[in-house]
Amino acid sequence: MNALNNILKTLVAALALLSLSCSRSFLEPEPLSFFTPENVFVDKEGFETLLVTMRKDLNREQTAQKNFMAHQWAASEAGVPWLQMDFTRLTPNSDAFQQFVNQINDIFEMVRNANTIISRIDDIEWSDEADRNRILAEALWHRSYWYYRLIGNYGDLPFVQQEVQGARVDFNTHSRWAILDKIQADMEFAAQWMPVSTAPGEPSKGAADHLLTKIYLANMAFEKAIESASRVIDGPYALMKSRFGQDASDPAKNVIWDLHRPDNKNLPQNTETILAFVDRWEAPIDARSAGLFTMRVYHCGWVNSLVTKDKDGKVGLIDSGPLYDSLGRGNPDVALSDYHSYDLWDDGRYDYLTTPDLRRADINWWDREEFFYNNPASSQYGEPFDPQNMDNPSEYWARIYAMPFYKTYVPNKPDQVGLPMGSNGDWYIFRLAETYLLRAEAYLWLGQPELAAQDINAVRGRAGAPPISGAQVTIDFLFDERARELFAEEPRQNELNRVSYILAARNERGYTLENLHQHNWFYDRVRNLNNFYAHYSDLNVLGQNPRIEPYHFQWPIDDNIITANTLGRINQNKGYVGAENNQPPLEAVEEGQ
Repeated sequence: MNALNNILKTLVAALALLSLSCSRSFLEPEPLSFFTPENVFVDKEGFETLLVTMRKDLNREQTAQKNFMAHQWAASEAGVPWLQMDFTRLTPNSDAFQQFVNQINDIFEMVRNANTIISRIDDIEWSDEADRNRILAEALWHRSYWYYRLIGNYGDLPFVQQEVQGARVDFNTHSRWAILDKIQADMEFAAQWMPVSTAPGEPSKGAADHLLTKIYLANMAFEKAIESASRVIDGPYALMKSRFGQDASDPAKNVIWDLHRPDNKNLPQNTETILAFVDRWEAPIDARSAGLFTMRVYHCGWVNSLVTKDKDGKVGLIDSGPLYDSLGRGNPDVALSDYHSYDLWDDGRYDYLTTPDLRRADINWWDREEFFYNNPASSQYGEPFDPQNMDNPSEYWARIYAMPFYKTYVPNKPDQVGLPMGSNGDWYIFRLAETYLLRAEAYLWLGQPELAAQDINAVRGRAGAPPISGAQVTIDFLFDERARELFAEEPRQNELNRVSYILAARNERGYTLENLHQHNWFYDRVRNLNNFYAHYSDLNVLGQNPRIEPYHFQWPIDDNIITANTLGRINQNKGYVGAENNQPPLEAVEEGQ
C-alpha cells in the first residue's frame, strides 16, 4: 500500500511536466514555459519525472469516454460504433469519426515525450551508466509501445525519432516494415536494461519481452517471438487459478471474476499481471483519470426512451435502484455483436448457456433475458423485459445485448457522486494469459500446432474450458480464443491488422501485400462474423446502414497533418481521398530522420 501511495504522490509531481506533452499536432512546436526541458532534464530525477508522466499517459488507452480501446473493439468482429456503424462515412476529415482520425495526434504526444528523453539522455553526465540505460530503455519502451499502436491503426507513417524543437514540415512516410525493424532493435536493447521487478504501473523486463513478442510476430520473426514469450512465461509470473483479492470470500463468484476486479489487478498476489496502470479514486483529483467508463462504453442503452416502455406505454425501466447500480448508464459507444456474446461460446457441444467456460459463466455476464422492469410505478414491476413493448421491436437485438459484466462492472465508490458509468480503477496493459496466446500464434506460423494447442490449453484450462487438439488450431480459432480471454484488453483492430499483413506477406488464402487494401483477412473476418455487417448491412438499423469495406482495416490519416507538411510527403492510406498523391515510403529508418 505504501508503494501505491508513493506512486500517487509522484503522479502529482509529474503534472508539472504535462505542459511538455500537450499539443494539437506532433508537427507543431511546444510553447516555452517555466518548466522547459532545460530546467528539468538536469539530473536523474528530472528524467524520471517525465517517465512518471509517460506511465500516466498509458491510462489513455482505457479511461474516459470514447477511449482508444473502445475504438479498437468498435472496429472488430465484437462490436460497432454506436450510431456510426457506416464506416464508408470515415474520411480523413470526417466529423462523424473524429475519434478514429484524430487519435494519431494524441498518440504522437506520447511519442514526443519519449523522444525528449531519448534525445537528451546524454546531455548530462551520468554517475551510474546503469541509471542512464534503464531510463533510456523505458523511454524506448514507451515509444515502441505507441508506434506499435500507430502502425496498427494507420500503417505507414513518419518515424519521428528525435525531439522536435522547432516547426518541421518536411516529414516523410516510412513503411510499416521499416518502423517494425526500428522498434524491434530498440526493444532488444530495452529488454536488456529494464528491471525485472518494478512498482505497480512501471514497465518491467517482462513488459519489454511481452511487447517485443508482439513486434517479432508483426515482423514475422517467429522463432524470436517464441524466445521472448518464453522468457516471460518462464519468469516471475503464473496464471491465477485460485480465488484471491476483493470478493474472494463470495462463493457465488469465481477466479475469472477475481482476476478482473480493478482492485485486484496490482495486488502482489496477482502473479498474472505483467503491467497494469494505476488509476485510483482516492488519488488527488489531478492525478486520476475521468474514470474507466466501461459501463458507459460497453453497456447497452437500456434506459433509452425508445426501450423503457412497459405494456401500458409508461416507463418500465428507470435509472435508479439495484439494476441501475449494477449496469450504470450505458451509452453505448461500442454496441456488442452476437459473435462475441453468443457465437464464440458455441462449439458444437456447448452453447453460451451450457459451456463450462468460466469466462461465459452466468455470474460473469448480464444477458438479454435477465432484464426486468424496475420501476415500482409500472404495472409490470419485477416482470421480465418484453421487447414487444419497445417503440421498434425489430431493433431489440441492437439496443439490448449481452454484456461481459465481469470486466465492465466498475461501480461508483461510496463517496463518489455522479452517473455510474465506470469509476476509476487499475487496468491490465499486459497479462500473462496473452503471452501464452502470443507464443501459441508463433508456434502456429511455424507449423507446430501441437505446441500451439498446449499454450492455448493453459489459458483454457484455467477457465474450465475443454482442451483442444493441435488439429483444431487455426489462426481463426486462436483469435476466437483471444476474444474470449482478452475482451477490452488487447487492441483488437491492431492485432487483426497484424495478422492481415502476415497472411498477405505469406501469400496465404489469396491475400497479397499488393492488394491488401482491397482483399484482407481483417475485412473477411469482421464482415462474416459481426452480425451487424453480416446480416444487416442492407437494412436500416437505428437510422443507418452498418457497412464496412476492405480498406477500413486501417484508418485514415488526419488530412490536417498531411496538408501542413509542405516540404515532405506523408502518405494517405489507400482507399481514402488523397492516396492518389502517395509516394513510395522510406524502407529504412536512418539516424537523423
